[in-house]
Amino acid sequence: MDQYSRRPTWADIDLSALKHNLNQAERFCTQSQRLLAVIKADAYGHGAVPVGRALMSWGVNDFAVATLEEAIALREAGLEGALLVLGGCFPGQESAFIDYRLQPALLDGETALRLDRAGTGRGRRIPVHLKVDSGMGRVGFRLDQLQDFLPRLRALQGLEVVGFMSHLACADDLDSPVTGDQYSHFKKMLAMLRTAGISPRDIHLGNSAGLTGWDLSDCTLARPGIMLYGGLPGPDFAERLDLRPVMNLRTRIAQLRDLPTGTAVSYGRTFVARRQTRVAVLPVGYADGYNRLLSNCGRAIVRGLEVKVAGRVCMDWIMIDVSAVPDVAVGDCVTLLGAADGLQILADEWAEQLGTISYEVFCRIGTRVPRCYLND
Repeated sequence: MDQYSRRPTWADIDLSALKHNLNQAERFCTQSQRLLAVIKADAYGHGAVPVGRALMSWGVNDFAVATLEEAIALREAGLEGALLVLGGCFPGQESAFIDYRLQPALLDGETALRLDRAGTGRGRRIPVHLKVDSGMGRVGFRLDQLQDFLPRLRALQGLEVVGFMSHLACADDLDSPVTGDQYSHFKKMLAMLRTAGISPRDIHLGNSAGLTGWDLSDCTLARPGIMLYGGLPGPDFAERLDLRPVMNLRTRIAQLRDLPTGTAVSYGRTFVARRQTRVAVLPVGYADGYNRLLSNCGRAIVRGLEVKVAGRVCMDWIMIDVSAVPDVAVGDCVTLLGAADGLQILADEWAEQLGTISYEVFCRIGTRVPRCYLND
């Protein structure tokens, strides 16, 4: 289907904005640190393959995804470099990690034994990143579990511990003492590992918030995710980060309707025209990721002006009040998320309205919205 026949709702992915945000992340690295770019969940909805290729062309060689399936798709698309699978290796997946040259996060002792058997059976040493629970309370070895398992881990010939990692629970809150406590706990477990004779090359703890808000100078890797795509790690970071939106959700006006005073719009008749009103109908809805909670409060950019959603968001349609937009016409481009004409509607703003985070905003822009990649 060519560009003239597909449904006129799409997302422009601005690779120049991606590069700008990458430069922001690199600015916070020490000379001894490099970036491990997080491109899980299809690069937070931006397209893992084109995003990964762009990042590689700018010198990034370390990547992280969540699942084996995500990693295989990247390998089969030709993405080289180190590829860490944050979700670990589930039973039956061991051979795939070897075949596709992948590095699982090692979350527990049972998985270590399975991987060791697979590695020795193939005459290989599988590279793993040992994950510890430094205070997140989710997955990974607790201190007591690590202490008990270390003698056995050291003896496993089918594994090579190339990385040591954990995850921060409260790094987005710059006033929280939790991050400092986690870092101390993390370093204690790293020292325990080294005392046992295991010295991983890569040490990493910091996500976008950890990289840009905290001194984690003992780490050799940093794992930026949300900031690469233009989302703030948290409200405390607005003053320290100059980020640009990478995703721009756009559509075109399908129909214009001139409504007399008193006319109701959409389900539940929650919008009633208080005056003669011109409404534009747009072929996009909550099935595309335009959240229903943006009914009557979402914003859009049309011909350099901001307008509001009129009525409830439908599965496939939304309506906007364009009464104040001169010369508005069917076919005009409308920006629902991102930048246009010097104005911006940020994912962080959507997130605040929806009571969520920008991560979810990006990931919910559905697959029926084609991505169009704009080169830098």
